[in-house]
Amino acid sequence: MYNNKMPWPAYPQTQAAGSMMPMSMPNMTMMQQGMVPPPVTSGMPITQAGVTLPGVPMQEESYVENILRMNLGKVATLYMTYENNSEWNAKIFKGVLEAAGRDHIIISDPVTGKRYLLLTLNLDYITFDEPINYTLPFGTMPGSR
Repeated sequence: MYNNKMPWPAYPQTQAAGSMMPMSMPNMTMMQQGMVPPPVTSGMPITQAGVTLPGVPMQEESYVENILRMNLGKVATLYMTYENNSEWNAKIFKGVLEAAGRDHIIISDPVTGKRYLLLTLNLDYITFDEPINYTLPFGTMPGSR
């Protein structure tokens, strides 16, 4: 039941994408003056209608996962540590790199065929017995190292 003694909100509201959303006074003033609101957290500006303006595409950066993806199929030795583990604190895994994601690495043992899904959270470092492929996305160091 509607209570007519409840006051309306003290701030203006605007209709955006089919829902009512509160808008602060500075943002309302900017919209009334025809200015574009500040960029959203993704860094891309939005229009008054709430449409995100396309920006320059982000270039792939030099992260471990990307370096590992450039070296799939190579044999790697991964040195891992596991804090507060009563059985073993450190462990070494050796195998063929099959896949690498943001938080994991998959290797396989060529002798047994056993596959390991390892969390990069526990990764200390990786060694290779052969040169690795390492091409920065910026084109400053093409080739192998």
